[in-house]
Amino acid sequence: MQFPAEWEKAKSIKYSQGFTRPSPRDFVGYGPLTEPEALAIYNFTLSHDFRLVIAYHTQGKEIYWQFQNYNPPNSQAIGEQFAESSGYTLSRTPYNSSFAGFKDWFIQKYNKPGYTIEAGIGQNPLPISQFDEIYQDNLGILLLGAVL
Repeated sequence: MQFPAEWEKAKSIKYSQGFTRPSPRDFVGYGPLTEPEALAIYNFTLSHDFRLVIAYHTQGKEIYWQFQNYNPPNSQAIGEQFAESSGYTLSRTPYNSSFAGFKDWFIQKYNKPGYTIEAGIGQNPLPISQFDEIYQDNLGILLLGAVL
């Protein structure tokens, strides 16, 4: 949540929810790309010509495929394939979570498909006992993502 895809909106939403300093979840930082891991992913992506991207989060067994009104070619169709292979639900990103994410920035910058996979369900951090189920659920997504 540190990417330059309407980061100010993300800050406004998350700060109003009380996430104003580093924490295990929902802190968007003090500006876009201020943390080394976000900057590394950003630079890595700029230096490659990816057809699509997949970002993994944990919570909800859902697949988010849109950013605002952007609709890159085949985005929904690919998302439907991911949903079918995993059993996860293809969903629109909830408004309060729809800014400053990696997939948001990728979609905005390149007009290519991007997805956030919300793997597993329960209290974060998810227990290691869910690993095998999450792996099996997501294996098809990873294979499809590699060949599409």
